[in-house]
Amino acid sequence: MTTDKTPDLSAATLLRIAEALERLAPPRSSEADFDAADAFVWHPEPPRLAPVGKVNRVEMLLLKGIDRARDTLLDNTSRFARGLPANNALLWGARGMGKSSLVKAAHAQVNRTLPAGTAPLKLVEIHREDIESLPTLMTLVRAAPFRFVVFCDDLSFDGGDTSYKSLKAVLEGGIEGRPENVIFYATSNRRHLLPRDMMENERATAINPGEAVEEKVSLSDRFGLWLGFHKCSQDEYLAMVDGYVEHFGLAVPDRDAMHHESLEWATTRGSRSGRTAWQYIQDLAGRLEHRLD
Repeated sequence: MTTDKTPDLSAATLLRIAEALERLAPPRSSEADFDAADAFVWHPEPPRLAPVGKVNRVEMLLLKGIDRARDTLLDNTSRFARGLPANNALLWGARGMGKSSLVKAAHAQVNRTLPAGTAPLKLVEIHREDIESLPTLMTLVRAAPFRFVVFCDDLSFDGGDTSYKSLKAVLEGGIEGRPENVIFYATSNRRHLLPRDMMENERATAINPGEAVEEKVSLSDRFGLWLGFHKCSQDEYLAMVDGYVEHFGLAVPDRDAMHHESLEWATTRGSRSGRTAWQYIQDLAGRLEHRLD
C-alpha cells in the first residue's frame, strides 16, 4: 500500500515560491529607448542606457588654441555620421585643454549639420571602470538603427589591470569586432594609456621583453586617429578668456586689468588652459553678479 506524500501547496505558498525565485533571478536589462535623447550614460548592472536630457558641453566656437584637432575630429565625426569610413580617436595630452569638451561639442555640431531626414548621431559615455562591459554594450547597440560615438573620458590603465584587453578586442581583433555603427573616442593624459613603469616591469620580467612592450603599446595603435593637446601660450589663454567674456556678455570695465587679473589667476594654479580660463570666468561673473546661462 502506497501513501501519497505530495505536499498540499496553497496558492499563497506558490506565490511566495515564485517571488523568491524572482529575487534570485538576475535583474532584467531594461530596453533602450534610443529616441529618448541624443546622449546616454552606460550602466552595466543592470545593463541599461540612461538618457541625458541636457549634456554638459561648451560651444565649439569657445574652444580656442586647438584648431587642428577641432577640424580633424569634426571631419572624422561627420564622415562617420554620414555612413562613411572613419577612425577611432584618442585625444591625449595636457589636462584642461578641452579634450572631452571637443568630443561633446563635435557631437552637437555634427547633429546640427546633418541633412534633413538623417538619423541623429548618438553619444554614449562609458566610465573607465566599466570598460570590461564593452562587449555587452556593443551587443545592445549593434542592431539599433542609429550610429553611436562611444566615449570614455580620462582613459588609462594601471599595473595589474587587464581590462584593457576587452577594449582591444572591441576596437579591433575580436571575432565580432566593433559594430559598423559604432566608433570609439577616448581622452587621456597618456599617449600610450599605460604608465611607463608598467611597461618597464613587463620588459624586465618577460621572456621576450620586446613582445611584452608590444602587447601594451598595441592598445593605442588601435586608435587610427591620434590628436595631441599641448599647453597653450599666453596669447591663446587670453583669447579663451576674451571668448568667454564676449559669449556671455560680461560687462568688463577695464579689459587690460582683466587680462592682468586672469594671468595672475593662472599663475596661482600653475597652469594656463581652457579649464583655468573657464574657472576664472566663473569667478569674474560671480563678482559681477552675472549669471552664465
